[in-house]
Amino acid sequence: MSRLVIVKTGETLPEVAARRGDFEAWIASGLGVDLEAVEVIRVDRGEALPDPRTPAGVLVTGSSAMVTDREPWSERTGAWLGDIARVGVPLLGICYGHQLLAEALGGRVGDNPAGREIGTVTVRLLPAADDDLLLGGLGASFPAQSTHVQSVLQLPPGARHLGESDRDPHQAFAWGECAWGVQFHPEFDADVMRGYLDGRRSLILAEGHDADGLRAAVTESPAGPRILRRFAARARAAG
Repeated sequence: MSRLVIVKTGETLPEVAARRGDFEAWIASGLGVDLEAVEVIRVDRGEALPDPRTPAGVLVTGSSAMVTDREPWSERTGAWLGDIARVGVPLLGICYGHQLLAEALGGRVGDNPAGREIGTVTVRLLPAADDDLLLGGLGASFPAQSTHVQSVLQLPPGARHLGESDRDPHQAFAWGECAWGVQFHPEFDADVMRGYLDGRRSLILAEGHDADGLRAAVTESPAGPRILRRFAARARAAG
């Protein structure tokens, strides 16, 4: 039986991991499955990727790496994600995974012209999201957790533009029947988000942002688990 695959491209902050675990545990929880039921592949450590036709579905984590660094493991993974999208296996790229998928399909990634986006942000949905399998019916906007420096600067040809925020016009897109990218973190809860704000506090202050205000503004994001559960349902249906 095919399994869900989590492609792990990096790790959370050490101080967050010590309290809460790492990306794959949060994603599995959001999907509503046991972590033991999911195959986790550490591409940043050189672990091999399966034949693109074999997974039930694929999710790609965030990372502190930069897509534009063109690390060999990242380039290899990007090419594989393009194959996954083209064969129609359900695919969800998160943060780094969102950027890597966009580039694999012909988009462009680089430093966000608006600078770092971190904290609970408002994602505004666009008309193309109205009947989207993952984002449809979530309302005109919703709170989401975000932490990134690079962004998708140009969507890939044929992409459906689904969402935006004040500091990032490309918060979400879909491509084909089964591929999605989201810049925000549907697997983060408010506690994890505050952990990132604490861990990045010196950088936030150095960049002239209100670290205390960002922390005080953190709220839960009910849309995150809904998106992940919808993805799990899509993967089951495809299987």
